[in-house]
Amino acid sequence: MPKSKLRKKDKKGAPDLVANTVALPKESPRWLAPVMVTAFLAGLIWIVIFYVTSTNYPIPGIGAWNMVVGFAFIGVGFSLATKWR
Repeated sequence: MPKSKLRKKDKKGAPDLVANTVALPKESPRWLAPVMVTAFLAGLIWIVIFYVTSTNYPIPGIGAWNMVVGFAFIGVGFSLATKWR
C-alpha cells in the first residue's frame, strides 16, 4: 500500500496571535483592596445589626429589605474581588 504524503503545518499563525494580544495591567489599583474589604465588612456589619436589633435597625422603615442592602454591599465586595490581582 502506498504511503500518503505528509502535509507541512503552517506555524506562522501562532506568533501573530501572541504578538497582537493586549498586555493586561500586572497590578490592581491601590484603592481596590481597601474598598473591597470595606464593602465586605459594611455588608456584614449591616446584617449583624439587623439581627441583633430584632429587625428594627439600621433603617427602621424598610424592614426585611435591610437584608438586601447588606447583601448588596457584600455583592459589591465580590464584584471588586474579581478585579483584584
